[in-house]
Parts: sequence; structure tokens; C-alpha cells
Amino acid sequence: MNEPVIEISELTRRFGAATALSAINLALPRGAVYGLVGANGAGKTTLIKHILGLLRAESGSVRVFGLDPVADPVGVLSRIGYLSEENDLPGWMRVDELIRYSRAFYPAWDDAYAEELREMFALDSAAKIKSLSKGQKARAGLLVALAHRPELLVLDEPSSGLDPIVRRDILGAILRTIAGEGRTVLFSSHLLDEVELVADHVTMLRKGEIVLSAPLGSMKESHRVNGRAPTLDEIFVIHVGGAASQAAEP
Repeated sequence: MNEPVIEISELTRRFGAATALSAINLALPRGAVYGLVGANGAGKTTLIKHILGLLRAESGSVRVFGLDPVADPVGVLSRIGYLSEENDLPGWMRVDELIRYSRAFYPAWDDAYAEELREMFALDSAAKIKSLSKGQKARAGLLVALAHRPELLVLDEPSSGLDPIVRRDILGAILRTIAGEGRTVLFSSHLLDEVELVADHVTMLRKGEIVLSAPLGSMKESHRVNGRAPTLDEIFVIHVGGAASQAAEP
């Protein structure tokens, strides 16, 4: 149980002459929310693709649950819930068909919990995915990501472009899901106020390098000025030099 859920050692990735990740070292123990923040092109999505096994490490190593996600994708992905900004769900399916389709991929799928989430998110079973609003599609994607009660939930800009009410509902569902269950969340976002609301630990990326990584509370304490603890956005500006909210990771 003390083994890190994610352990990354000296991970470097280049695309042509551009270095997307440079000697990244990161360990995420079990049972907390980890915020991953950075401006456009910082490397957040590239890092997540390595964690999901979508990219192979050129140098260094990536281990998830002690496994190589490229060599053992089934052993890793069956224990991960994933939601991204794109959230490409099959538009021709109904909501109930999406649920039945998704459950086949996860041995630990919980039918009762899936139905609880569907009702919580006010999703009509008979509605076609293509007829759902962007917010409803995000809720449907989160249902699929959560219904097998994953040990690790990976969120890559999950609420980008959504209205504040939907963002609040998504964050609330995430917090209820992990509360007291010992699960781990990796939450990548350029919306630093949201990260500050939910994260226990924050890692900042700038041009493929980690410039700061610490528990949020100690990070704010160490940057206290004249007795006032700064916001995460203010700390970000100090270390990265611009507001993350000005540009999302593509």
C-alpha cells in the first residue's frame, strides 16, 4: 500500500528538435489529489499520455501500480478512470448503450454505482450521446470513468469550456468519489482556482521541466508575504511567469 501509484524516473521525451519533457521525476503515493499545472505547451498532456501508455518512454521509466503501462496496458488501464477535454464518446449510442458497452472493459464495473451516477448527473438513459449538451457529455464521460471505482482517476482538462455549474458538479462528484476511499486523482488543469480547491499536492511544469512540486499547504506557507498566504495563481506567476488560465494545453 505504500508503493507509489505513479512513479516516474528521469523521463525525457522529444518530438524532433523540441524537448517536451526533460528528466521528469515524480512519485504519487496513494490516496490524494495531485494537481498538475502548466501553461500551453508545458508538457502536461504529454506526461499523461506516458502514464496511460499511449507514449513509450524514450529515456527514463514510467511505472503505474508498479507496472509498465506500455508493456502491460490491460493490467494498468483496467485500474484507471480517464476523462479528457475531448471526451470523444460515440454519438450514435444512447446513454444506456454507452454504459453497457463500457462495462465490458472493466471487471470491477459496479452496475448499482453506475445507475447512482446516472441519476446524480440527470442523464436520460434513452438520450443519444450526440444530442447531449457539452456539460451532459462531460457528465457521461465522468460516469464511465468512475463506475468501475478506479484506483487512479486521471483528469486532463476535464472542465475546460464548461459553464461554472457543470464544473462545480464535476468537482463535487470527484471529491465524493475519493473521500475516505483511499483512491488517487491526477488532475491536470489550467484553471488554477479549481486545482486550488481540490488538490492536496501541486506540481508545476514549465517547458517540460518541473519547477515546483510540493503539498499545496506547505507551498502556500513557504510563499507567504507579510502574513498573507498567496493564491496558487500568484505562486504560478512567480515560478512560470504568466497566468495558466490564459492558455489551455492543446
